[in-house]
This record gives sequence, structure tokens and C-alpha cells, in this order.
Amino acid sequence: MEAVVFLFSLLDCCALIFLSVYFIITLSDLECDYINARSCCSKLNKEKNKNKNKRSWLLVIPLLETPASSSVLFGRHTWLVVPSFFLCRWVIPELIGHTIVTVLMLVSLHWFIFLLNLPVATWNIYRFIMVPSGNMGVFDPTEIHNRGQLKSHMKEAMIKLGFYLLCFFMYLYSMILALIND
Repeated sequence: MEAVVFLFSLLDCCALIFLSVYFIITLSDLECDYINARSCCSKLNKEKNKNKNKRSWLLVIPLLETPASSSVLFGRHTWLVVPSFFLCRWVIPELIGHTIVTVLMLVSLHWFIFLLNLPVATWNIYRFIMVPSGNMGVFDPTEIHNRGQLKSHMKEAMIKLGFYLLCFFMYLYSMILALIND
């Protein structure tokens, strides 16, 4: 059972390493002016939202046109209503992936690894919750060049990459050790 826990953690850590490298590449493209701030932040944060209210709980998205006689109440569109936080591209998957591994280590009673993962999981949750109401998301195109935010986002992505690499080898060692002991 321990081998399965560490195998899942290892695969999740591989995905988190990929996301960290993607964050670093996208932010360095912005730093070198290969892409603009709007496209960089939309790649990392959310898809382009046509609604003016960025903090809306529900987004109504037209899917496809239907014949006029089939839907009088909603016009000629079939509508999809989704919670707006599901449109985040990479911030939410990183948050969920790391939180799942942290909770999994707590449930499987691996206290050292849980305590090692807890600060990073807490930071991811704090960073997501404390987004100001007018911002596009964690990465905001209007503020990413102000007050050195681009450098702090790059530093954060590099620190996370180092942490995830450390966790990768720790999970790999623990998985091999669990396989040998079984």
C-alpha cells in the first residue's frame, strides 16, 4: 500500500515539475518581451473571460446555436453554466495536485513528508485566496511589471521547481524502499 501512495505522489510530483518549468518558461518569455503581459497571464491564470465581472461565481458560456424554434427562452444558443474557478488553467491544478499529496501523506501517516509539504501547500492556498478583487488572477497583466512582481514570480517558480525536484527524489527513494520491504 505504501508503494502505491509513493507511486501516486511520484507521478503527481512529475506533473508539478512540468508546471513549474512551464511557469518559468512563460515568465521568462514575458521578461524577454517575446510575449506581452496579457497573453502571459492568460496562459498561466485563466482563459479569456468576456464577462466584465471577473469575480463572478458562475459564468454562462454559449456553446452552439440551435434552431430558433427550439428555444424561445434562451434565444438561439445552448448555454453552459460553470463555476468561474474551473476556468483557471494552471494555478488551480498546481494547488489541487500539491494539496492532494499533502493530505495523502497525512492520511498515510508519513509525518516528515507531510510537514515538509505543508508550508508549500499552505502558500499555494494563501496565494490563490488573497487575489485582489479587481485582478485577473494570481498573475495580473496590469501589475506584473509593477514593484518587481515578475522577479518575485520567477523566484517563486524556481524555488518550487527545486522543492518539487527534492520531493521527486524523496518519493522515488521511498517508493523503492517500500517495494523492497514488501
